[in-house]
Amino acid sequence: MPDKHGAEELHHDVMTGDGRIDFEIIEGLFFAYRDFISDPDAILATSGFGRAHHRVVHFVNREPGMTVADLLDTLKITKQSLARVLKELIDSGYIQQVAGPEDRRQRKLYPTRTGRELALALAEPQSRRIARAFEDMNAGDRRAVVKFLAGMQNAKSD
Repeated sequence: MPDKHGAEELHHDVMTGDGRIDFEIIEGLFFAYRDFISDPDAILATSGFGRAHHRVVHFVNREPGMTVADLLDTLKITKQSLARVLKELIDSGYIQQVAGPEDRRQRKLYPTRTGRELALALAEPQSRRIARAFEDMNAGDRRAVVKFLAGMQNAKSD
């Protein structure tokens, strides 16, 4: 039956599903991600950077010397979408690009001291949030969470 605004009333069961869709987990992931990235977002905003910059700084810091090709594969993005972000990070002094020793066309990426400091500043509040979530859990619970997160990822292409 239409309401006073002309919209049809939706039945509650349509919105909650019939058990085939796990809305509790979907919403939990939405809210967890929102809060997990809120602290880094605030830090990044002061530099005019965004989440793409965060991902690049994070992975280059975790694997210094990775090539641009490795980073593209890790992030599953195109060279074009990486180019602007990487240039901004290099020009701002967070990432250093070095020609490969054997193949000069190969570009290896390293965090600068400032880049490492930024990567750690972004990871610290996330690490605290993770530690708080695990406070009342045991090692088996942690393994289950790690297994769940791995299961949520697309299969790695070999």
